[in-house]
Amino acid sequence: MTGSTRRAAAVLGAIVLWCGSTACASDTKHDADNGSASTSTQQVIRGEVVSTVPLAQMSTDDTMAYLKASARNGVDAYRVVYRTIDTSGAPTTASGLVALPRTESRRLRVVSYEHGTLSLKSDAPSVNGTTRPDRARTIMFAAAGYAAVAPDYLGLGEGPGFHPYTHAPTEVSASVDLLRAARTIAAQQQREFDPDILVTGFSQGGQAATALGKALQAGEAPGFGLAALAPISGPYDVRNVETPAGLDGRVIPASAVFYFAYWLTSMNRIHHLYDSPAEAFQEPYASKVEELFDGNHNEIAISAALLTTPQQLLTPKFIAWSRNPTGAALKALADTDGTCDWTPRVPVRLYAASGDRSVPYANSEHCLQALRSDKATLVDLGDIDHGSTARVALPQILEVFQQEFPPT
Repeated sequence: MTGSTRRAAAVLGAIVLWCGSTACASDTKHDADNGSASTSTQQVIRGEVVSTVPLAQMSTDDTMAYLKASARNGVDAYRVVYRTIDTSGAPTTASGLVALPRTESRRLRVVSYEHGTLSLKSDAPSVNGTTRPDRARTIMFAAAGYAAVAPDYLGLGEGPGFHPYTHAPTEVSASVDLLRAARTIAAQQQREFDPDILVTGFSQGGQAATALGKALQAGEAPGFGLAALAPISGPYDVRNVETPAGLDGRVIPASAVFYFAYWLTSMNRIHHLYDSPAEAFQEPYASKVEELFDGNHNEIAISAALLTTPQQLLTPKFIAWSRNPTGAALKALADTDGTCDWTPRVPVRLYAASGDRSVPYANSEHCLQALRSDKATLVDLGDIDHGSTARVALPQILEVFQQEFPPT
């Protein structure tokens, strides 16, 4: 193996760990044009189901075979396309995964699982059920008797346009509107949801989960509330933890480069951080970076094209701006940070690893401090890497949910 090949393999391995990778039916339309809106001045019926596609109809034995773990019941899983809003509040659609347990219960407790960083549209939970772990993680909760939902977020799965990476307002709106769509699907089967939602998520999904929990407790999703929150290894403080750690080497360079590139190209579409990529990125990266984040490239392809360091990726102006953000950068950071700035009235368990070199443990320490509540605790998962935190934490989270909020 040559030196350059070894370097590429190491970088790709780091990205896989950072992003948490592991390891049918007819389309039923539901009045796709009813209540649709072609301009932002028209009303969108948020959460209205556009289409459902059955993805899996599994007996208990089928579910155990799929999860390679025990299961209380079988599961029926669906890809749902539903109406929501984009970053400007205009009507759009998004997709997500809905998994309902095969039980006799007419009233279901609900778990919302928020997935980690993805760059390829077809890797979203409602589309990829084999090479990514997020569908199995969602079905794990349904196999325990919960209704489980996993939003793809905007621009991923079957959603149009680009994904607004770590944009908390639309992570929340996409998540809430999927809950509404899932409630409709359950009602068609003469079932109803307990309105208080159990929320978890990993990496980007940890940040999305805290944003969703904040919104649910604040009453921003009429008809839903928050039962408990258990996020894993989220980048909760990009300004004060993630960015400095990315620049000074505490974050693995491959992870830092991927993060900076994804965040800047995404936020530029919302907040206009630069006129030309060359203002933010050095060559040879400036000419290709935006194309890499078009939804058609996975993390491996992107990292192979960005074999560099943050200092070689970013222009001096943008390195300085990253250290001392002003103007549009501050507005963009406000859309990512602040998801822990609330005081929970329900149990919150943060999970993170002191050995994580992609999303430093200090993110969760800062989140715990910001939550300002004795109902919030932080579990140190120890000296493990970022990708391992979800594999270790999720079974613990399921056990806690079962003990404190058992499926009905």
